[in-house]
Amino acid sequence: MQSTLFQTLPLSEAVLRAVADMQYAQTTEIQARTIPLLLEGKDVIGRSSTGTGKTAAFGIPAVERIRGDADVTPKVLVLSPTRELAMQISDEMRKYARYKPGVRIATVYGGQPMPIQFRQLKTANLVIGTPGRVMDHMRRGTLQLGDLSMVVLDEADEMLNMGFYEDIQTILSEAPEERQTVLFSATMPPAILKLTKEFQKDPVLVAVDKGQRTLDTIEQSFYLVPLSQKMDALNLLLQHKAPNRSVVFCNTKKMVDELVEYLDRHGFAALGLHGDMKQAVRSKVMHDFKTGRVRILVATDVAARGIDVEDVDAVFNFDIPQEFEYYIHRIGRTGRAGKTGASYTLACNRAQVRRVKEIEQFVKAPITEQPLPSREDIVNKRGEAFFAKIGRVLDEGEEGAFEEALETLNARGYSDRQVALALLAMTAGKDRRSIPVVDAPKPQPRLDDSFGSGRTYLRVNVGRNQKIAPNFIVGAIVDATGIPAKSIGKIDIFGDHTQVELNRDDAQRVMDTMQDSKIRSYKVTFTPMSGGKPRPSRSRQEGRPYPGKKARDGRRRPAEYKKGQGRSN
Repeated sequence: MQSTLFQTLPLSEAVLRAVADMQYAQTTEIQARTIPLLLEGKDVIGRSSTGTGKTAAFGIPAVERIRGDADVTPKVLVLSPTRELAMQISDEMRKYARYKPGVRIATVYGGQPMPIQFRQLKTANLVIGTPGRVMDHMRRGTLQLGDLSMVVLDEADEMLNMGFYEDIQTILSEAPEERQTVLFSATMPPAILKLTKEFQKDPVLVAVDKGQRTLDTIEQSFYLVPLSQKMDALNLLLQHKAPNRSVVFCNTKKMVDELVEYLDRHGFAALGLHGDMKQAVRSKVMHDFKTGRVRILVATDVAARGIDVEDVDAVFNFDIPQEFEYYIHRIGRTGRAGKTGASYTLACNRAQVRRVKEIEQFVKAPITEQPLPSREDIVNKRGEAFFAKIGRVLDEGEEGAFEEALETLNARGYSDRQVALALLAMTAGKDRRSIPVVDAPKPQPRLDDSFGSGRTYLRVNVGRNQKIAPNFIVGAIVDATGIPAKSIGKIDIFGDHTQVELNRDDAQRVMDTMQDSKIRSYKVTFTPMSGGKPRPSRSRQEGRPYPGKKARDGRRRPAEYKKGQGRSN
């Protein structure tokens, strides 16, 4: 990772002093590579995931571009996809400009009264806003772009996803042709490339970690839970993990509202954040979350784009995100600045498990299936904390204030031991009543590295005794997973089980997808054979393989197994 000290960058004393106040000593990679280019006036395309410090990467050069009181009209325009992100950028800009006189910032976004923004724009030389509200001020004549020398598009891919392409085109077309254009995006879809070609001049691409995702400090897990008990499953995780501060992501505004209502009923202090809320409400929600008055924030993807809160311990994906990049943005809210974090994803069926596995391949980091904590797990964990607290009270001598109460109970015939056990039972009973019971399936086995990358065997818990034939196995696998029949290798059928040969990836897909599915009305499970090796094709204990005509390799094929119905080798 490329990095350097802020003191070595060609920055003004005023900005260096502000950076020192913010306890920035060493740059992140995106800052080290981008700031010098922007100070030189070059157009830049920054490809960087969330949580890498990109606001400072463009914000510090933007502040340096302002010449103080000499600039009386907007010189810098920063566009962001959401009002929350615009407010966050504005807050950071003010910190960078703390000791630089003459930097006047206006933040324009929907939901805030226009008169406030009119007053700011009369004197602003640095404007941050959402495309829609910037266009509104341009139409009203309250924002002139004729003197701009720098335009920044932050999270450009998200702005395009939200339908702002034409607005961005209009804004950039109204800005002077001789200007610096800076674009930051986590992904590079064709629409982004079109923008860069049309509005940038010889841009320099700065790709942090060559596009690799910065998720090394985040432990990622998922849980297979019943859809009908999804909220109860989240309840269990919140009680067991007990994060100090967490964000829960939902895909819809309706689910945000329903989940906040559920959490409130079950004793959790949670607030929701989504686009239908008035700006004053959204601002108060973010303030309460940042200050720690509320520890659980339930949000949609778009509403959460402006969340930049330190010390988020965990992210919960109540709903699996619709786009892979959303997953990156979500869990990037935790594990920041070298700290560790955790993400927990709820999957409600095998199709969603497949989706999690696809995300796992995309982020190139393991997302491990875990069993949901049980009521006993939570009670035991609380018990350990309770015993530790008792120990601290005894060590500090605080128990003396209750001697009289204990003597009263002793006088009624209760021993000290009976009193202690009763208190423990009362505490545990209260705990148990507040903990839901979720009937979740246990995590399914995973292929370990000993299986290698070649062929392996799975064991199916049905065989000749259930009148299973190879074509039944092949048909079920093809229908459930989409694996081509030609990719399925040998199928050996024994009395009470069947062995199926597959390559490693297909075998894992079958285990993820087909547990508890049915073949000929029998519920089946697929488990890896030890070391990926099959049992011998003949066994006195299990009986011979399914009888039938001999195949070309000498093994027997079932009589009803006809060409075109499946494979046995």
